Amino acid sequence: MVVSRLNLGTGGALATMFASAAGNQAGAALGARAFPAIGPAGVVAVRQLVAAAVLLPVARPDLRRLTWSQWWPALLLGLVFATMNISLYTAVDRIGLGLAVTLEFLGPLAVALCGSRTPVDLLCAVVAGIGVYVLVLPGPSTDLAGLGLGLLAGACWAAYILLNRLVGARLPGLQGPAVGTTVAAVLYLPVAVALTVQGRFTAAGLLYALGAGVLCSVVPYAADVIALRRVPPRFFGLLQSVHPVFAALAGAAILGQVPAAHVWAGIVIVVGTNMAAVAVAGARAASARATAVALPEPGIAL
Repeated sequence: MVVSRLNLGTGGALATMFASAAGNQAGAALGARAFPAIGPAGVVAVRQLVAAAVLLPVARPDLRRLTWSQWWPALLLGLVFATMNISLYTAVDRIGLGLAVTLEFLGPLAVALCGSRTPVDLLCAVVAGIGVYVLVLPGPSTDLAGLGLGLLAGACWAAYILLNRLVGARLPGLQGPAVGTTVAAVLYLPVAVALTVQGRFTAAGLLYALGAGVLCSVVPYAADVIALRRVPPRFFGLLQSVHPVFAALAGAAILGQVPAAHVWAGIVIVVGTNMAAVAVAGARAASARATAVALPEPGIAL
């Protein structure tokens, strides 16, 4: 329904977003394998350094000619990168990949629901809340810090979607993500230096972290800014529904983290809620456009 209303470039954007999501979650699982050697902060540091090393030579942004209207969203994007990655990886370390990514996914869901206050949207928000409860099933042993970090990553993901679209409109090509990843890399450079001095970069840990850097930073940052030039944020939020599913599969295949039945049930509820919310919103927008086209222009007699 929503897809049929979008332009012909949507097919390529869909393929780009699916490939980005699959690679992202596989990379996150690889990064988690490096935790024993360098910890979540070390993985994030390597991710950002890899992303900056790849994107800067490709995008070649002329930093001296950037205007403030181009600088400030790119700087904010860098801060979002830095916060989103460390909060997500720490959550993965504490509560597992599938649960952490599903909580993070509430960010795109918020983007999908933002700005609408219809009964359907309210119902979707309530159902999503039920899905989160089923997913977590809080009890005395629940890791509240891990859950909070997953939610913080979700807030950052929402900001990432909106900022990435703005950056893509103000900076050509991949210059926005290149500047943003460079800012994040500078912030995490002391972490990389400290780990190097301590001799904690084992060959295996470094290899896993490099894989996470390519699959979780270089590929999705570039893919998402391209996709967001072709599709609206609401539709982009819909397609992020695949992330929790891919995360659960990657966690099971690479980390041996087999989700419990209630976790799968929560994932299904949250993902289904997002798809329903965006589909209804798309139908509503399409109906409004059709009505506007049917109305006569002012001043034209029937």
